[in-house]
Amino acid sequence: MGGFMRSLLVIFAIFQLFSAAIMADEPAVDGWKFYAIRDEIAPKSGVAFEKSGAYRLTLCGNGNESVDGRWFKRVAVSEGKYVVFNARYKAANVETPTRSILASIVWLDEKGNPVEQAEFPFTFPTPDADRCKRVTAVYQIPAKATEAELRLRLRWSANGEVQWRDIELKEIPPPAPRQVKIASINHRPRNSKSPQTNLQQFAKLIDAAGAQKADIVCLPEGITVCGTRLTYADVAEPIPGPSTEFLGQCAAKNQAWIVAGLYEREGKSIYNTSVLLARDGKLAGKYRKVCLPREEIDGGITPGHEYPVFDTDFGRIGMMICWDISYPEVARELSARGAEMIFMPIWGGNETLAKARAIENQIYLIASGYDFRTAIYDKAGEAIAKSPDSTNIIYADIDLNQRLLWPWLGDWRSRIWLEGPARHDDH
Repeated sequence: MGGFMRSLLVIFAIFQLFSAAIMADEPAVDGWKFYAIRDEIAPKSGVAFEKSGAYRLTLCGNGNESVDGRWFKRVAVSEGKYVVFNARYKAANVETPTRSILASIVWLDEKGNPVEQAEFPFTFPTPDADRCKRVTAVYQIPAKATEAELRLRLRWSANGEVQWRDIELKEIPPPAPRQVKIASINHRPRNSKSPQTNLQQFAKLIDAAGAQKADIVCLPEGITVCGTRLTYADVAEPIPGPSTEFLGQCAAKNQAWIVAGLYEREGKSIYNTSVLLARDGKLAGKYRKVCLPREEIDGGITPGHEYPVFDTDFGRIGMMICWDISYPEVARELSARGAEMIFMPIWGGNETLAKARAIENQIYLIASGYDFRTAIYDKAGEAIAKSPDSTNIIYADIDLNQRLLWPWLGDWRSRIWLEGPARHDDH
């Protein structure tokens, strides 16, 4: 009898997993209902139960590349309160998860009408230990909202499968601001005797920024070659190496993160590299310039090909260098990996493109330059701090928890990956 019952349970689970679409007026479990805008593009839907009693909401592509359907449920909310949305999912055979698998929240008034723009919680790029992706965000309930409609969706994936689990919307205390004080250095060494002379000049400016309690300090590109008349090969060094050790001492002394442009040697290759030093002076990471102008190519520089991002004690950051600003791909890849700010050591370039990179990715962009105005751009592309032509340091105090809501668009950053071109290397 035990074996027979287990067989029935297996059959029931399979039936639930691949059953036809549940109509919107038929709750499946815990208030969740299924909906598709048209029957002909509805995914297969089901509910799978675990021994613990937990459930998973499933959606399967049904062999149709136009597939689009969602689980939804409504929960009561109170305007002005803060809530956190959490969910996790495991997917298979989905070519572009950040475009095809999404959660959203629609705020509704007492008559069931939408209030404000829909919200799209952020999907963390790195999966959990059990290979599930986390989707989360914190929101303040807008005025007049009395309900939140939670939506869990699969679309545009003919053979895709997704299982949603651990879904919640719960009230939390108001979150504390994520304040960060940014400093960007506007200094150009001239007629310098050596790379070490340059480093010592920048060290004094780092100390000045540290005295102002800067959390992170951005230096320009190629700080050991500017003004020296030396070649890339003359100043190239291993990373970690002498310059990162020196800058690490500056970071530890001032308890500040440091971004700086150096030339890196690895074997026979030389890279234009930006380094990140942590508050304790340790090398936290590096980025090798991907987009090279012909002058650097003719000078024997090798391009990088990775887009690393780094978690700091105030947020996730990325780095790019100078000529990278001329192409949208570098900033887009860093933003896709969750960078909230991009630090850019730069020699010279187009300021309009810097503004565009900030706007199109909804990030803060921090530039430290020579022939490019040192500036800090906000998510609207406005220079909230910029330097005059003389040597100085610019500062900006930023709250990374402060959202920018655009008219008609809402939180644009959360929509970029859902509505833009598909990224087929997305995983």
